[in-house]
Amino acid sequence: MCKELAARLAVEADAPVLRAVMEAAIAENLKPFLTPDLIAASHAIMGLDTTLISDRTYWIIHGGAAVAGCGGWSRRATIYGGDHSAGRNAALLDPAVDAARVRAMYTHPSWVRRGVGRLILRLSEEAAAREGFSRLELVATLSGEPLYRAYGFTELERLEDGGVPLVRMAKTIATEFFADLPE
Repeated sequence: MCKELAARLAVEADAPVLRAVMEAAIAENLKPFLTPDLIAASHAIMGLDTTLISDRTYWIIHGGAAVAGCGGWSRRATIYGGDHSAGRNAALLDPAVDAARVRAMYTHPSWVRRGVGRLILRLSEEAAAREGFSRLELVATLSGEPLYRAYGFTELERLEDGGVPLVRMAKTIATEFFADLPE
């Protein structure tokens, strides 16, 4: 992980800069994986879910003075998508039976492969473990799939939304690493 990265919980005032990072990430990071039409379609199914900010489960990552990325996790049933996406479900998950959701991870194109994604995954895993979750689930883009596999996620299914290929993935939380975390 890059030593210059710092994380803090996002607040509502961060929304414009978060949206800008998301737009740049969708536009640039998906280019090696999707056609221009599918990149355009990605904007309809991805984006900022402000519930994550309200729930205090969403981080903004800074690399020095620059915003390097953002992402987080959720204790709610929605597994992906932004405020504008269909199929949202704000029901709270039961840590005894449900997997916490890793949500809305975006890395600014100038910060790819510099530890932003791994930092968000670690923060999310630690926070979910503190709340009693033993598993994580996410829906990956094709550009994110290699990171998630390297972090220990396994594929559950391949799906499409609006023609955009996605991969639902899961991981068991390494609770032995997080058992003694302070609140």
